[in-house]
Amino acid sequence: MDKPPLLPPPVTAASLANSTRVPRATNVTNGRIKFRHLQCFLAVTQFGSVQRAANSLSITQPAVSKTIAELESILGVRLFERGRRGAVPTGEGRLFAPHAAACVGALRDGVDEISRHGVGVPGAVALGVLPTVATALLPPALAAFRAQWPDVSVRVWTGSNSQLLERLKSGDADFIVGRLSEPDSMPGMSFEQLYREPLAVVVRNGHVLVHETCLTAALLARFPVVVPPFGTLIRQSAESVLTAFGAQALSSLIETLSVSVGRALALHNDAVWFVPSSAVEDDVELKLLAYLPMPFASTDEPIGLILRHDHPRTPARDSLVEAIRHAGRMREATRIGMK
Repeated sequence: MDKPPLLPPPVTAASLANSTRVPRATNVTNGRIKFRHLQCFLAVTQFGSVQRAANSLSITQPAVSKTIAELESILGVRLFERGRRGAVPTGEGRLFAPHAAACVGALRDGVDEISRHGVGVPGAVALGVLPTVATALLPPALAAFRAQWPDVSVRVWTGSNSQLLERLKSGDADFIVGRLSEPDSMPGMSFEQLYREPLAVVVRNGHVLVHETCLTAALLARFPVVVPPFGTLIRQSAESVLTAFGAQALSSLIETLSVSVGRALALHNDAVWFVPSSAVEDDVELKLLAYLPMPFASTDEPIGLILRHDHPRTPARDSLVEAIRHAGRMREATRIGMK
């Protein structure tokens, strides 16, 4: 006797409420996904806001919303949940993001390849780097890179470690130079340590604290204290120093990752600046800034290359990676030699 055909499970209100599916307008394979769809999707993913994505792309918010709606219709899934927190990727959105970034990255790499075959389109390599290490690491690396690739442009993004990771995820950066983060924030990525960066505490040369033989937390509290923003790894190092010094309860702090802002406050506002040593070593050598003797316990931070496993490789990108790698190793050799 033939078995009766299996029937699909009944559709309930609960199943509809939990579904992130939207009506499928067309088959994905018919080529309707355009570059603008991927560009808008990656921008909203990166900024977590349709308005900020629109600003970054220099188009209107309705245009971004319409493009995202088109992409959702083509894919047949909802890519973002919109609410008071902005636009948060759904599970499908998180699955789609690395593939969209890979497509956009591959297109950029194709443009670079064309430029190296005489078509005349300028090639480019993009990297992200922490602003507190960029001034020491990039000059020697870019000098070596330019000697080998004089016609290739270099796009440099700076920001916090989390911002740089988002640049790498979205495909804006080919690789980044940053600090090791929690594994959950680095899926599909690798970290290669280049060197360890010691934390320094500096003031302008001639600052009254330079001549103090016994620094105290009370003396420190008389001056502006400049530290990295809360939530950054280097801020944790700064707080460990302040705790060891007995000044963890300081109520007035200036938070910034900007080297230029920290430098100006140290030189002109008598600020006490907590900063990676490489960012100020030239000013110390020129006797514009001076180190303060502070207790340092486990304040060396590992700096390294962060690469995406699925990011396409090009000869120019590999050459810049190698130039950064060499500059980092030279810094580590110098640090060890100074001990």
